[in-house]
Amino acid sequence: MHFSDSFLPTANSVGISSMVAYFFMIFAAYAFLGGFIFAWLGKSSVAPEHRTSRYFTAIIAAVAGISYMLIAHFYHEMLSELSRLTDPAKREELLRTSYNAIGQLRYIDWSVTTPLLLLKTVGMLKIKPSQAKTAIFWLLFADLFMVITGYIGEQQIGADGHILVGDKLIWGAISTVGYIIIPVVLWNLWKRFKDTVQPEERTAFKWLALSTVTTWGVYPLGYILTTVDGFNLNYIHISFSIFDVINKVGAGAVVYLAAKSVLEKKVADDAVAEVHLVD
Repeated sequence: MHFSDSFLPTANSVGISSMVAYFFMIFAAYAFLGGFIFAWLGKSSVAPEHRTSRYFTAIIAAVAGISYMLIAHFYHEMLSELSRLTDPAKREELLRTSYNAIGQLRYIDWSVTTPLLLLKTVGMLKIKPSQAKTAIFWLLFADLFMVITGYIGEQQIGADGHILVGDKLIWGAISTVGYIIIPVVLWNLWKRFKDTVQPEERTAFKWLALSTVTTWGVYPLGYILTTVDGFNLNYIHISFSIFDVINKVGAGAVVYLAAKSVLEKKVADDAVAEVHLVD
């Protein structure tokens, strides 16, 4: 619906799937705003050795929140244009070509947030950089390689705005190499350092590492589905928005609970030690 010089989308003008996609984009932006505030205010509620992870969580939430504000803004502009079109073919064309433009913003987000997510994961094993320099280098290199080559793949678009399927799938296959390396490196770090940390930290590491082969998997699947002719790309917008929140806010919650538990245990142990000293 148009209000003077502004526009607010409704299902009757842009379609229900577009409205659901728009809803989850705004939802994600709000979730990351809340995640940033919680991470910043709760940084003193965790064990000192895990406070760096809280800063990582705040940065991740800030970057993702700004990204989703931009994504929602440009998607809103596209919906405004969509509401003026009556030809079904032109509406479908706009939805398909706009996805390529808007979707690239997520890759810029991921180039910052996914390396920090991996550093948070490694932080659960309390690994000092000097202890595993090579492994951490390859972990971050593989991640950036995955994101950048995936971004290049998203740019495989013809002059008409349509996806060049063959070229995009080739770049997707190249990107998958980085994706495979990540869990392999995490597994090797787990074997080396799992016995040096507390049970809560081991559990958190396992959950975060497992996410790289489960909830992260929605992204390559969505990448492939963009090449399927006639597939409603709003479903990918919806899925990516939901899983971005799960993978970033969820990871922050896992780390926070583990680090808070470590602090509580440490405080309890110190209290017991003080009692013994008094005795």
